[in-house]
Amino acid sequence: MTAEAEATTGDWTQPGVFAVAPGVHRVPLPLPSDGLRAVNVYVIEDAAGLVLVDSGWALTESRQALSAALATLGCGLADVRHFLVTHLHRDHYTQAVQLRQLFGSKVSLGAGEGPAIKVLLAGGIHPFAPQVNQLLASGAQVVLQRLQALAMAPPGDPAGWEAPDEWLLPHQEIELGTRTLRVVPTPGHTQGHVVFVDAADALLFAGDHVLPHITPSIGFEPVSASLPLGDYLDSLRLVRAMPDLRLLPAHGPVTASAHTRIDALLAHHADRLDRCATAVAAGAATAYQVACGLRWTRRERRLEGLDPVNQMLAVTETRAHLELLAAQGQLTISWDDGVAHYRPAGPAAPQP
Repeated sequence: MTAEAEATTGDWTQPGVFAVAPGVHRVPLPLPSDGLRAVNVYVIEDAAGLVLVDSGWALTESRQALSAALATLGCGLADVRHFLVTHLHRDHYTQAVQLRQLFGSKVSLGAGEGPAIKVLLAGGIHPFAPQVNQLLASGAQVVLQRLQALAMAPPGDPAGWEAPDEWLLPHQEIELGTRTLRVVPTPGHTQGHVVFVDAADALLFAGDHVLPHITPSIGFEPVSASLPLGDYLDSLRLVRAMPDLRLLPAHGPVTASAHTRIDALLAHHADRLDRCATAVAAGAATAYQVACGLRWTRRERRLEGLDPVNQMLAVTETRAHLELLAAQGQLTISWDDGVAHYRPAGPAAPQP
């Protein structure tokens, strides 16, 4: 299906094959949730076979959808020779691992994901373990109670995770038959997130770094960074400093300008930092209290109106904003029974 045909549907999650550039196709694959209903993988036609940016979740329906999409290009799953994966989240990485087991495809992942993969392969990881610790530090015991059923699920199965064949290095160039992709590290969403830049065709394979309709979660991974929001904002500014590129996101439609969306994301987080600082100045002391006073999603919902997983994401994102404000010297932190309390930083004491 052409980009023009895609535009008439008005729904980027509809199954199909959508041309976004000569030899480059967007294929949305289904996800098992009502929130993010699909993930885009990008199929690059190459003389030696197909190269895919991201792979989808290792689900039967996802594999069937990918197989059907490739068939419209006269290819099959065995024709995928290489997966270039933007980050380790299941909806991007796990189908690549599954298809490698079946067909011997090569799988590449950013080197910054090494510590997280090591933890996942060790097994015994309870879902949301780092986020549970963050919720405790945020004074969000009520959210922990709502997550109890999820948090007590069986430990993560290491059989679903494997190391990649190749760890991608910063600014590494990947030579394909018809194009060159440059690896650009963009930590924040995860520590090892990368984007792929095709400078000749002005394409940005953005993964979850820049999304057209939503703001990506910050630091939702098994090994937490110290200041994931600071990393994310720095990564946005890094991509903003490049020439403008066509945005090929993992969730949402292709758009003409990465710069336009990056500007909106930077403005959103600047506003959220201001709102967090204002909430603390008004008396909110913990990340949970601040999150309760903010609005969430494009529908401007209160925290209590979100499902438990999104409550967790909202509180941990609020904490990321507060931690960045503290690192910038705008807030001070004190601890009481394992909970971080924030206060506006007072004026510096006069020097004797």
